This record gives sequence, structure tokens and C-alpha cells, in this order.
Amino acid sequence: MTYLEAIILGLVQGVFMFVPVSSTAHLVVTQHVMISQGSSMPPPESPAMILFDLVVHMGTLVSIAVVFWKSLSALSRATVHETTARLRNPKHRTGAFTWLFLMGMLTVLVTGVLGLIFKRSFEIVFSAPQVLVITLSLTAVLLFLTDRLPKRRIGIKGLGPRIAIVIGVAQALALIPGISRSGITIIAGLFSGLKRRWAAEYSFLVAIPTILAASLLQGVEVMRGAGLEGVGLGPMLVGFTVAAISGTVALKLVLALLYRAQLKVFSVYLIALATVIGFGVLDGII
Repeated sequence: MTYLEAIILGLVQGVFMFVPVSSTAHLVVTQHVMISQGSSMPPPESPAMILFDLVVHMGTLVSIAVVFWKSLSALSRATVHETTARLRNPKHRTGAFTWLFLMGMLTVLVTGVLGLIFKRSFEIVFSAPQVLVITLSLTAVLLFLTDRLPKRRIGIKGLGPRIAIVIGVAQALALIPGISRSGITIIAGLFSGLKRRWAAEYSFLVAIPTILAASLLQGVEVMRGAGLEGVGLGPMLVGFTVAAISGTVALKLVLALLYRAQLKVFSVYLIALATVIGFGVLDGII
């Protein structure tokens, strides 16, 4: 992989990570295009390229930290304070932030278990971009429907195990290219009754441990195999940096549209992309 290719892929990840149109799908298509044009990078389904995808995903975690710095700081401080108080006094009530942390861990656990069970099946999909027609269309329909939902009533205190599990299952489905992680988890939250603000913030908060854990597991697998052959550490670092910078801008954009119930804008784009793939316009490439 060249540094220019790493920059392009990092930009694709940063732009599409938070815009609910599946960054993984766009990475897979872009990689197929590059390979068809003579790139020597490994195929998208190879362990090294899947690790590269996770590394640029980690770059966008920096974007989450930048945009949600106040929320993350408040969550961390309050969780430590509430946990300490409970250790000193077991009768101390579980605070809202500690409860949010526990529900987040439940979501990540559900995603992790399902991800490990179906990991190989999901990886095979990376080599079958035609599946994108179905997954992109499904995401488009769901995004369109979310804008038509009545006002959501559940706040952070009402986020219980049921909603946490539903979002965990949705996040596991996002391992399939074409299903946006941010999109499907926000959709799951909204259909479960969460207010738009909390559906968005919860989605991005649980992304942090989920992506970190997935990157660690994939990194171990790659190092046990052929290592970073065909990719290289330098391009990975460049992709990480570009994804972090471009992702910050994209996250601010999607939050503005989400709060205004304008996600249908992205559903139109997804339908157009699915149509292009479905009619074989990209067959010679992917």
C-alpha cells in the first residue's frame, strides 16, 4: 500500500464513519477500485486489510473524543465518583452515569459475543460486494423511517438492559459491509424509544470500546499470521491521522442533521449507490 492510497482510504473512512452510509462498504468498494487499477495492496477480505480498516476506524475514535470531550469527561469523573461512593457504602444508589457505563458494557458484550460467533461469516462478505445492494438498501429504508418517528420519550435514565441488548445486536450486524455502525445503532436506539440526542451519543460512546477491542483481536490474529505484509506500519499511521481529522468534521455534520430529523438525505444517497452496484455499473471493477 502506498502513502497516497492510505490517505485516500483514511479520508473515505473519516468522511463516511459518522455519516450513516457505511464507511466499511465505501472502504471495500474503494479498495476494489484501487486493486482493479493495479494496486498491489492485499484484497479487502485479507487479515492485513481488515486490520487496516480497524486502524482507520480507531482514527475516527479521536474524532469522537474531540467532539464529545465534555460528555466523556463528565461520564468518566462521575462513574469513578459514584463507584467510589458505592464501595464505601454498599447501600449507595447506582448513579445515572454508572448505570450508563454498565449499559454500555452490556452493549459491547453482546456485540463481542455475536461478533466472535459469526466473525468468519462476516469476513467472507468482504469479498462479495454484491451483498452491498441488499445491505445499503436496508439501511436506506430504515434511515428514511427514522425521520417519520414521533417524538422519542426515553432519556438516559430509561436506558435499560433491553435497549442495551438491542443496540448490541444492531452493532454486531454492522460488521457486515453496507450496514453503517453509527446508522444502525442510532436507528436501533430511536426505534427503541431513545431521544435523538441520546441515541446519537450512546451510539458514538459504545463505539470506543467496541472498535478498540475488535482492533486488538484482529491485530493479534494478523501478527500470528503473515503480519502487515502488503500494508506496512507507515501507511497505517497516515490513514489513522487522516481519518481522525476528516472524521471530526463529518461527525459535527451528522449530529446537526440527526437533531433536525434529516437522515433521509443519506437514504437517497444509499439507494443511488445500491442502484449503481445492482445494475452492474461497477462490475468490471468490483
